[in-house]
Amino acid sequence: MANLNKQNENLLPFNIIAAASKGDTDAICVILKHYDGYITKLSTRTLHDENGNVYSYIDEEIRNRLKIRLIARTLVFNVV
Repeated sequence: MANLNKQNENLLPFNIIAAASKGDTDAICVILKHYDGYITKLSTRTLHDENGNVYSYIDEEIRNRLKIRLIARTLVFNVV
């Protein structure tokens, strides 16, 4: 039962999702903030230079594409 409560803490409230699907910009910003860490993780790339050093960086193009896709999918989400 404790695991179920922990999962519910990470969920977005229904009213935020419903408002965002209707185009409320504040609700869309809440959704973007909620998924910001996940989007950052997905857009992180690893670079190896000629000396064998490893660098991690955030690919801003991929990050922006993921944010745009999230916004687009949120706007067409059908809340019943």
